[in-house]
Amino acid sequence: MRDRLEMPIEYDSRKRGFYFSSPIETFPAITVTEADLVALFIAEKVLAQYAGTGLEEPLRQTFQKLAHQLDGHVSVKWHDLQSTVSFRSTGVARADLKLFQKIAKAVIDREELEFIYSKLNNPNDEARRVHPYHIAWVNAQWYLLAHDLARQQLRTFALSRIKGLAPTGVLFQRPANFSAKDLLAESFGVIFTKGKRHKIRIRFDAFAAKLVAERMWHPTQTFKKLKDGGVEISMILSAFQEIEYWILSWGAHATVIAPKILRDRIQAAARATVDIYRNRPKRLK
Repeated sequence: MRDRLEMPIEYDSRKRGFYFSSPIETFPAITVTEADLVALFIAEKVLAQYAGTGLEEPLRQTFQKLAHQLDGHVSVKWHDLQSTVSFRSTGVARADLKLFQKIAKAVIDREELEFIYSKLNNPNDEARRVHPYHIAWVNAQWYLLAHDLARQQLRTFALSRIKGLAPTGVLFQRPANFSAKDLLAESFGVIFTKGKRHKIRIRFDAFAAKLVAERMWHPTQTFKKLKDGGVEISMILSAFQEIEYWILSWGAHATVIAPKILRDRIQAAARATVDIYRNRPKRLK
């Protein structure tokens, strides 16, 4: 602090310690480099995906507090960055700040929760009582990983479909071997099945090959180039639902090689889509 920030600090040999030799009105601002400024700018742009949600204002305030502390000598102007870099995210889920705070507190305090949950495949809401283990942000959506007491299984809950949340006051012990990282590593998104592992093999034609190879889709992925210009991607997953949606999004450019159960699911979904357009034209009017 004395040498780098040029603050009035001296050593007192009698007390064997340092002290301020003159009054300090304000501490010097943090010195930043050009790389620091660019990183801060990118962070600010990432926050834009929460615009219109309950998390926007507290995140914005925290960011501004950090930004106001920066007063370094840099060669890049903020305006130059504004016109150079931009971010866009599609389908960002709306976040309820109060709900998020309650769940986060329960995870930290290890306190049991009860709430009403709306499942995608069930028209009726269900009451749930859980031990909350972890909150994860996956593909622009917040999820809660929790032990469902009635089902005696680890389940994933989308925060956007939770309502009537209430702490029960009952504390619990999270299993020592719980690892959100390991569990999510077995999923394509957030859906996983403990104890099951499948080697997924998908072949993409030459058109899609470059697009697929440009991204990291899963930690276990491997690529194999094909003679026709296509590519085969392999990965290890424990559930099919999310990878099924992804494969279907590629249309005729993707073909499932293995396992057979996933290939059959894709065929069934493709036939159902064709039937909608072939047999129910009135719905399209």
